[in-house]
Amino acid sequence: MKRELRSNKDFWAGMMLIAIGLGAMIIAREYRFGSTLRMGPGFFPVILGAILVLFGLAVVAVGLRSGEKIQGHLSLRALILLPVSLALFGALMELAGFVPALAALVFVSAAAGREFKFVEVLLLMVLLTVASIALFIWGLGLPYPLIKGI
Repeated sequence: MKRELRSNKDFWAGMMLIAIGLGAMIIAREYRFGSTLRMGPGFFPVILGAILVLFGLAVVAVGLRSGEKIQGHLSLRALILLPVSLALFGALMELAGFVPALAALVFVSAAAGREFKFVEVLLLMVLLTVASIALFIWGLGLPYPLIKGI
C-alpha cells in the first residue's frame, strides 16, 4: 500500500509546523539564549520553535499512518482577506484605536468565510471586543487607546 503524500492533509500540516519552528530557531540563533533563571532574548523563540517542531513531527506521524486526503479547494477570498484583515488591524491601531481596529479585524476575517451572516458577525465582534478590552486593557494594563481622540 503506497502512501500519497501530495494530498495528505496531516503530513502537510506537520511540515508547516516544522518549517515555522525551524524558522524561529534559525532566526533566534543570533540572539543570546541565557538560562531558565536569566532568559535571554533568544530563549523564548528557540523553546517555542522546538515545541513546534515536536508537534509537527507528531502530526506528520499521524498523517503517515492515517493518509487522510485534503478535501475542498483553495479559497482565494480567504487567501486575500485574512492577510488584509491583519494589515488593517495594524494600520487602524495607529490611526483609530483598539476598538475600531479589533472590529475591523473580526469583520474582515469573518467575510473571508463562505457562511457570513451579518447579525452573527456583529454579535461576535461585540463579544470579542468587550472580552479583549477586559483582558488586554483592564486586566494586563496595556496602554492602547480604546478610540483615538477620545
